[in-house]
Amino acid sequence: MQVILLQRVSKLGQMGDVVTVKDGYGRNFLLPQGKALRATEANIASFQDRKAQLEAHNLETKKEADALAEKLDGQTFVVIRQASDSGALYGSVTTRDAADAATEAGFTVDRGQVVLVRPIKDLGLHQVNVVLHPEVEVSITLNVARSAEEAELQASGKSIQELAAEEEAAAEFEISELFDDIGSAGQDEDQAEEA
Repeated sequence: MQVILLQRVSKLGQMGDVVTVKDGYGRNFLLPQGKALRATEANIASFQDRKAQLEAHNLETKKEADALAEKLDGQTFVVIRQASDSGALYGSVTTRDAADAATEAGFTVDRGQVVLVRPIKDLGLHQVNVVLHPEVEVSITLNVARSAEEAELQASGKSIQELAAEEEAAAEFEISELFDDIGSAGQDEDQAEEA
């Protein structure tokens, strides 16, 4: 199917390009979302008439996206989730969770704008891309933790696994100290009995 693009589409082309796409991609994605028109002579002529208007609209939305991108780029948002002791989440963090976290912080982000490379299924800091406009993309960080205190520790650079290892080492040290104290007390009793 040949279509004429009404806006820039990633990995496909710029506004005004006539491209060939698979029928399903055109029918089910590009056409319903208003990103393209079928490349008929009537539609190409109609596009030429509206081209200046579409470019002006595109420029205006790009300026708005650039303004939001300056504020949003590099921001960190905390997402609280339940997880196991090893740091594996019970479930996963989705695009909706990322969009909700950004919206709660005062940014206007739709879940369709959030791009997850792979599902977030463990605690920690995760980089997530947000496409504000076909030509404007920013990166945010999601701090996935079990509590706000844990999120602060992760933000300072410590991972959950490091904290668990430190707690385990401290507990083992206390146990060994306790056994050393018990052992030395037993030796003192043996020496007292011999005397």
